[in-house]
Amino acid sequence: MAATETLTAERILEATEEVLRRYGPAKATVVDVARVLGVSHGSVYRHFRTKAALREAVTERWLERTIVALRPYAEGREPADERLTGWLTALFALKRRKAGGDPELMATFQVLIGENSAVVDRHEDHLVEQIARILADGRDEGLFAAPERDATATARAVFDATDRFHNPAHAADWSAPDIEVAFTAVVSLVQRALRA
Repeated sequence: MAATETLTAERILEATEEVLRRYGPAKATVVDVARVLGVSHGSVYRHFRTKAALREAVTERWLERTIVALRPYAEGREPADERLTGWLTALFALKRRKAGGDPELMATFQVLIGENSAVVDRHEDHLVEQIARILADGRDEGLFAAPERDATATARAVFDATDRFHNPAHAADWSAPDIEVAFTAVVSLVQRALRA
């Protein structure tokens, strides 16, 4: 690290991802992260008090990218049915790209996600909130019959119904020749179930 560069939490998280990709979660250490940054491990601990806190933060950062990528669908102006299909399609594409594009990092994050169930729960809650917003807009547009007070429960049902296409536990299925047909069928079923 050059003397003029400030050590920030973001730089530490970037270096941690690099170390995790290189060594995997079992062998990656705070010392390795510090070495990549050219600082002492004490400098890393000033930003993240424990190795567990660092691993939790890097997991949260990784999951946050999905929330940000899906936000345009949740906040868009298009009809809600189109936004919901777009949201589900984008989530599936993001997960497939992560699983296929960087399988080592995906495997590493599977381990970290297992260690940080509270982070995963918060992440899923954010995703469900995005679906709920789309459903509420669809109800207001007269497209969906989702009851006003049960929008979150309905959104959770949509999330759970499409689990096969976003839960990394099913990643091995995502390259199956008929996966697109299966995905389209499930999205179509969900859309029909929501219709006013």
